[in-house]
Amino acid sequence: MDMAELTALLTPGGLRLLDEVGEVGSTADVARVVSQLRAAGHSPDLVSAVVGQARLRVRARAKFGDFAARMLFTRAGLEQATRLSVAARHAGRFRAAGIERVADLGSGIGGDALGFAGLGLGVVAVDADEVTAAIAAYNLAPFGDAVTVQHGTAEAADLSGVQAVWLDPARRTAGHTETTRVRAGDYSPPLEWAFDLLARMPGGMKLGPAFDRDALPADVEAQWVSADGSTIELVLWSGSLARPGVRRAALVTRGDDAWELTAGGDAEDVPVRPLGAFVHEPDGAVIRARLIGEAARQLQAGMLAPGMAYLTSDEALTSPFVTSFRVREEVPFDTRALARALRERGIGTLEIKKRGVDVDPAVLRTKLKLRGDDAATLILTRVGSRRLALLADRVG
Repeated sequence: MDMAELTALLTPGGLRLLDEVGEVGSTADVARVVSQLRAAGHSPDLVSAVVGQARLRVRARAKFGDFAARMLFTRAGLEQATRLSVAARHAGRFRAAGIERVADLGSGIGGDALGFAGLGLGVVAVDADEVTAAIAAYNLAPFGDAVTVQHGTAEAADLSGVQAVWLDPARRTAGHTETTRVRAGDYSPPLEWAFDLLARMPGGMKLGPAFDRDALPADVEAQWVSADGSTIELVLWSGSLARPGVRRAALVTRGDDAWELTAGGDAEDVPVRPLGAFVHEPDGAVIRARLIGEAARQLQAGMLAPGMAYLTSDEALTSPFVTSFRVREEVPFDTRALARALRERGIGTLEIKKRGVDVDPAVLRTKLKLRGDDAATLILTRVGSRRLALLADRVG
């Protein structure tokens, strides 16, 4: 969306038309709605804006639920926005620390600011892109004077009157549709400036989950976050927002539920042990936070192989920090022998998990030519120099 399209949309008639169009999901829906709107005499800018927003609102439900139906988006802004359930958890930490007003520097379309304002915090939202700032202002308008939105850079923002900051540096090239990732040295605002700000006042900073651990400041709490099985972000907490004695944390969320592992640093891995009755795959946030050892001790489990993120145990224990599988048997790793073994067992539905081996699950699935009524999980990994294939069932 460019400014001409946004200007056409942000009128009473444009917004009313968007609500009347409703959901636009498929390509066929797009063609139909575009034809109808053009036949009705609407301008190309308005038609493009309305149809684009109608499609984005459908996609946005995964992050914003029912709120998506009254929000505006850019494609890039939606992709990079924090889902509302996670933003609310971040905001809860600010409120618990006694923060009443926060500056959201790099606010994007306003996802995090929605979380702050929804919990009663005052917000100054700042974004360097004019269209994005205008969309954030629309999305945050229901909160009235509690939220102000500014078009400008994080570095130039006036922080007087705020007690803490939330930073979400731009990690992709500028644009509202197709963008590409940039190197850490090209983030905006620059990392050096952002880290210095966190050292001077309480704050949180959102980064990608694969951010270089060696570049993390020593005096922050680093919290990796997963949502519904996907590791989505790394948040650095400073000042009163960082918990005493916590330097590594893994926050695992599924729907409205959440669990957390914390430690004063990277956890030492547990010893390797022989294959047991169960194999456990740690959540991505646990792996990124290097807290596999903490999860293993809860499960009375050992490492299946050195440096391999699979645990094994005999006890029928599981936890929200892992996905657990009950081992049926070891099966051949060779494709032809494996296909024969699966056919003999009548397995027609197969989930394939792999670590440490060069296997393309999609290609392997085609070669296996599965048929049958049974379902199972195939775990492919390496123990030393030996490749290991395990047939298993998910627990729970």
